[in-house]
Amino acid sequence: LEGNKVKLGVVIYEAEFEQDLDRAFKKLAKEVRLPGFRPGKAPRKVLEARIGSEYARQEALQDGLPNYYVDAVKEHEVDVIAPPEIDITDGEESGPITFDAVVEVRPTVEISGYDALEVTVPSPEVDEELIDAEVEGMLGPYGTLEDADRPAEVGDRVTMNIRVVHEDEELEGLTQDDYTYEVGMGGLVPELDEQLEGASVGDSLEFTAAHPDEDEEAPLEFSIEVKQIQTTVLPEADDAWAAENTDFDSLDALKDDLREKQRSSGRDAAIAARRNGAAEALGALVSDDDVPEALVTMEFENRVQDMSMRLQASGLSLEQFMQFTGQPREQFVADLREQAGSSARIDLALRALAEAESIEVSDDDLDAEFAQVSEQVGRPVADIRAEFADAGQLPAVRSDLRKSKALDWLIERVKVVDEEGNLIDAASLEAPEPETGDDATTEGDDA
Repeated sequence: LEGNKVKLGVVIYEAEFEQDLDRAFKKLAKEVRLPGFRPGKAPRKVLEARIGSEYARQEALQDGLPNYYVDAVKEHEVDVIAPPEIDITDGEESGPITFDAVVEVRPTVEISGYDALEVTVPSPEVDEELIDAEVEGMLGPYGTLEDADRPAEVGDRVTMNIRVVHEDEELEGLTQDDYTYEVGMGGLVPELDEQLEGASVGDSLEFTAAHPDEDEEAPLEFSIEVKQIQTTVLPEADDAWAAENTDFDSLDALKDDLREKQRSSGRDAAIAARRNGAAEALGALVSDDDVPEALVTMEFENRVQDMSMRLQASGLSLEQFMQFTGQPREQFVADLREQAGSSARIDLALRALAEAESIEVSDDDLDAEFAQVSEQVGRPVADIRAEFADAGQLPAVRSDLRKSKALDWLIERVKVVDEEGNLIDAASLEAPEPETGDDATTEGDDA
């Protein structure tokens, strides 16, 4: 039909519908009390004779038609994205039943330009300045304080006599002699750091600052006498320090380890950014007009349900989660719906790419997927596959695998650059092959 809809015509023969009628009469028997029969024990023939079959037939139609509709959708692999409109065309009172179900389906779109996509990722290259900064951070706990013969700088420790007055009353909690404070830590009020930076021993500082409590209009009045300025002197980063305070025999060995960790984390971040960026760039090729609202709504509801289940497993409700995060409900819904819209575009784009490039899923691909599920749940592959087949989920599994293969196809061909626009070699984003041999096995066992 027009409007991205299909119509299913369904026929239910009387012999098949009898089981639905039986269930309806059993349900009716529990609701109707007849003399001489306990609740739920009145035979169907007695009920038919006393109250007729019209009510039971309507109950059977109401309860049974959704199941027949679902069976028809599974049988013909109709990819529905919205609830159906069901119209009974015959058999409402007697005989075979026929009904039409009009339902919106996932649209098929066409995309172009996917062969020239560019994705920006964080550079996986090692930054030597970050390595030096990490080493300096490791030196911190081994530093010593020494008097600084200069004005105070950020990071220095200043010993001072401090007096704070509010509305002519001295605040005992903030008034103290020989109080030590690290410049730049932002511990009290911003003005304190501003006044101390550049101050020298013997300086007397007086200034006012807004009260941290917004309800207090009167400012805080500070009086400070700078008594001592100390700076942290770090030990020299050398082989002796590394051998004594780390797990490595030399500074070079420590830096090599830090480089490898940075290289590995950078590679992982770049790989994830490439995958997400490729999917988003592909989805952007689908216009908003090609994404039906029903598909966005379905994706939104799936996300809400998935989040609710995850939170429930953690002992939280969705409302509690929003309270803890302080996120307004309207903003939460808007953000989740925006994500759903993006996901819907990516879904349609991946399907279009798979179609355009004739990407298919083989039986071997399905077997590998079910083998992975089998390993996770510890059950035979045959049982897993049979359950998916009985539930009519094989088309969905095949579709998900096809989209995954399409994304892998795209990732292999997308142009990847760093934040500076430099081209990144795809080989640098591949994880190194594990070492083989006796030495590698021993190292792995030790690790």
